Amino acid sequence: MDFPLFHLDWLNDRFLIAMIAIIHVFINHGLAVGFIPYITLLEQQGVVKSGRNEVTDLAWDATVHRMMMVGFVVTTTLGAMTGVGIWFSAALISPNSIGSLIRVFYWGWFTEWIVFVSEVVFIMIYFLTWKNSNKSLKAKQRHIRFGWFLSGFSWLTMAIIVAILGFMMDPGNWLTHHSFFNALTNPIYLPQLLFRTPTAMVIGGAFGLLLIMLFTKKDSLVRRPALKTTAIWILVWLPFSILASIYYYNVIPEAMTANMSTAVGTMDFAKYYNLLKYIILIATSSLAFLAVFILWKPKRVNFVMVLIPFILSLGFLGIFERVREFIRKPYVIGDYMYSNLIREEDYPLLQKEGILKHATYTGITEITDENRLEAGRDVFMIACSRCHTSQGINSIVYVFEKMYGFDKPLDINSMKAYIPNMHNGRTYMPPYPGNAEELDALAHYIFYLQLSGTSVQGAQSAGAKLNPEHSVEHFIELKTQE
Repeated sequence: MDFPLFHLDWLNDRFLIAMIAIIHVFINHGLAVGFIPYITLLEQQGVVKSGRNEVTDLAWDATVHRMMMVGFVVTTTLGAMTGVGIWFSAALISPNSIGSLIRVFYWGWFTEWIVFVSEVVFIMIYFLTWKNSNKSLKAKQRHIRFGWFLSGFSWLTMAIIVAILGFMMDPGNWLTHHSFFNALTNPIYLPQLLFRTPTAMVIGGAFGLLLIMLFTKKDSLVRRPALKTTAIWILVWLPFSILASIYYYNVIPEAMTANMSTAVGTMDFAKYYNLLKYIILIATSSLAFLAVFILWKPKRVNFVMVLIPFILSLGFLGIFERVREFIRKPYVIGDYMYSNLIREEDYPLLQKEGILKHATYTGITEITDENRLEAGRDVFMIACSRCHTSQGINSIVYVFEKMYGFDKPLDINSMKAYIPNMHNGRTYMPPYPGNAEELDALAHYIFYLQLSGTSVQGAQSAGAKLNPEHSVEHFIELKTQE
């Protein structure tokens, strides 16, 4: 309510964040947190395998260096871009929640920024000094130690961010004490960190298998031992990932697990929710079977056998991110701020006096017959547009047509009766925040959207009007009247 609202009517605002965030998590977990320690282990194995007069096994080391080159390029390009992209898109689409999180986690985020910048510098040093480290055993050992040091920084970046992600699901005692320490030690933090850490290691190993198949030939002396080492890596970490996922699920608040059946897809998908359990089981078991098969018959492994479990593991992580994002609804910050960016404590005032009166960017403070559609548009933007579009993904017109029937005009009175009670039937939706006049304007506007097929433009296209009662001139006038 305090910012002009960016809106992508064809895509859905939260979908934009989700796309960027999921890509970033794939890279951050798979290629930073999980892949770096895996690569460091392989580099260390090269020294162990070397001859008496060698610093390292050169063929092995060259293969591991090529694998690291892929990780280096992807993390410093697409990884860095999507990391910044999350900030950029979230600040556009969810400015109130980002502002609240920054106020709570200022020093945590500041620390994470320092750690992240250090991590970028360290990964450049690690990769660019690789070949020079082969000149002596002492230099190689120092390089390997630096790889473990880099691994710690990569994990620490994730560890700080996970505290914020856990806080968004369940702020815990922060709702009472409002301290940074209470926010940091939220109930979801440790379980989520315990899940993400081994899962990142598993995905890093799965990606390593893929690169080994790409960078080595079938008769190569490197392929077989490299595959076996990676298989052991996966088998060591996979049980921890599975056990941690069970622990994590059991500490999620009951109100959130109730949303689980619709978290992966839509209301229509809910009846197929049990299939998701089998999909997750297939994704995890396929990696386990692949690792065991590699240890049994490494020469029989082919690229497709490695590719399919890798894709399934990414799908598992992607589903996890989607579920984590959805199940905290109707909140964007649990029990504090709804997904429409309105704080729970502000609802009584807004439902009495109206949201337009207290909105910074609206040209309407009093609804009339002449401005009813414009008022309805502003109410839609404030109360609905963070999750709904007019004609695009998760269209509000489509939602009501699905309820009341297609190929016929929507009934305004039916919508007015449903909207104030919608959160009772659809618990993932926040309560309606406005008053009766604004409800009437919103229902008329949805009816207009259906008949006209008009798309709603965000502030980036349509501009924004300042509430006259929030202008500098208005406050100056109030001051002079005192």
